[in-house]
Amino acid sequence: MAAGKFKLYAKAKELLATGGIDLDTDVFKINLYTSASNANTLSSATITQLSDITNEVAAANGYTSGQTVTLSVSESAGTVTVDSTDPSWTASGGSITARYAVIYDDTNANDAPLCVCVLDTTPADVIVNDGNTLTLNINASGIFTLSGADSD
Repeated sequence: MAAGKFKLYAKAKELLATGGIDLDTDVFKINLYTSASNANTLSSATITQLSDITNEVAAANGYTSGQTVTLSVSESAGTVTVDSTDPSWTASGGSITARYAVIYDDTNANDAPLCVCVLDTTPADVIVNDGNTLTLNINASGIFTLSGADSD
């Protein structure tokens, strides 16, 4: 399934600017969360560490927490693109139901949440039945881009 737009957490923006998150060398992981989660709250006052995010999908039926994703950073014509490998989970022994995906910096002492996406923009839960695979296909233009003026 195509992942929705990823949105950066406010605290992640600060940590990117101050070096608390290093996109090039840190280890990043991804978790899935239910519709009851506060994962889509972007405020720096609310979400500053992974433990602030509620209602992760239970570790069962083929879902495991903290799947590693490899980020890549590239530049073209003054725009920096941050992309990721496509994570996947195969339902086994039951279904996996999720609404949000959160990428976080596992190297950061607080497992700093980097960004969140809504899995289905209807919005509705995504349900992966026993034996099927949920693959998050990251958008061809990456997780996010950084751009700005490149001339005087």
